[in-house]
Amino acid sequence: MMGATLSRWSMSYFAVGFVCLLSSEALMMAGFGFPATALAAPDTLVLVHLVAIGWLSLLMLGALFQFVPVLIAKPLYSDTLPLPTLALLVTGLAALLTGFLQLGSSIPGPSPSFPAAAVLLGCGVTLALWNLGRTLWPARPLPLPARFVATGLLCAGAATALGIVFALVLGGVAGDPKLVNITAYGIPVHAIAGLAGWLTFTAIGVSYRLLAMFMLAPEGDTARSRAVLYFAAVALTLAILGGTAAICLGRGLNTVLIVAAVFGVCSLGLYGIDVLHLYRARKRRTIELNARMAAVALANLGAVVLLAIALIMLGQFEAQIGAVVFLATFGWLTGLGLAKLYKIVAFLTWLECYGPVLGKVATPRVQDLVVETRATKWFWLYFAGVWTATALLLLTAPAGFRASAALMFIATIGIGIELVRTRLMADVKPEMRQSYPTRRPPLPASQQAR
Repeated sequence: MMGATLSRWSMSYFAVGFVCLLSSEALMMAGFGFPATALAAPDTLVLVHLVAIGWLSLLMLGALFQFVPVLIAKPLYSDTLPLPTLALLVTGLAALLTGFLQLGSSIPGPSPSFPAAAVLLGCGVTLALWNLGRTLWPARPLPLPARFVATGLLCAGAATALGIVFALVLGGVAGDPKLVNITAYGIPVHAIAGLAGWLTFTAIGVSYRLLAMFMLAPEGDTARSRAVLYFAAVALTLAILGGTAAICLGRGLNTVLIVAAVFGVCSLGLYGIDVLHLYRARKRRTIELNARMAAVALANLGAVVLLAIALIMLGQFEAQIGAVVFLATFGWLTGLGLAKLYKIVAFLTWLECYGPVLGKVATPRVQDLVVETRATKWFWLYFAGVWTATALLLLTAPAGFRASAALMFIATIGIGIELVRTRLMADVKPEMRQSYPTRRPPLPASQQAR
């Protein structure tokens, strides 16, 4: 990436996403939404979409605007579109959350919140898909990680399309019987398209590249990694297209989802073997904090699969699905996101500040921008909060869950402080600061490297 153009707005995506994560944790700590209310309650839907769109999707898009060009060695199609995309997504999310609050009578209504959210979020996702799609298209045939990303982007489009249907029906704009049926029975398909397809599948593809890059592990398009892609693609096709067709035709949705789950488990099992190979084959013998915490997040993904299988065998999956989704969202996706964000912020800050003078003066290492011994405790506190919260959800102990959410909130603040210190280069040794060419980079938004 030396001399490459930095994404101008990735840091802004990260900052807004991080605020949404803290907000969701504060709400859980206050007893807002599940488990104090039902999974399908409006308050819970506020939490779900604040995390899924506000935190995870903005984090993923911010990362993709920077790293998709790295995956394919081509520049981003447009470095100006991410700003209006961010504006549309944030305003659309605000409209969507307003709609849910009105649905639950928490704020006065009615108002055109749901239709407005459908338009704003639809336009924002369309801009993002257009920008990233136009970036990927000239690079065909795509390398393996980029194929994961491309498939994840299709799933993002599917999740958005279903969400638009839901919003139009709830907003009273659409009344077609098939659309009403999709709204009534399509929530599992919408969740799979978003959490499994868009977020998890894209994270898997990006992790192949980032784990190899940051651990100096061999990259490869192997038969096993291709099998991960193919099994997951079949699972997502069955779940999203097959599930939607089953709803429209009045057929059994559960059968389709069970078959899709079998392919999905096979894909995740092979992915786990690939990840173990990357860790064992790495050339960097001392594993940095981001890689260690990514390993914990990956272990949480395995725990999600095992927990789901155990609950299915016990006949408790439907009753305990909230605990499964919570562990997947905060143990796997958020855990991996925070781990990689810790490295990405340091890497992009270093590249922005020292890239122009690299080879001309003495410069610090990327690791010199962070203090891992200080940050480690916050990551472990965060994961301890997630594990405790998951256990308390299984035990139906909402008061204890709120205490665990408080641990997660405190830990996330600690990680956020570390990210700000990295961005301000507060931990760079004084003798290395003389190499710094200009001013410190701004906190929210990155400028282009020259």
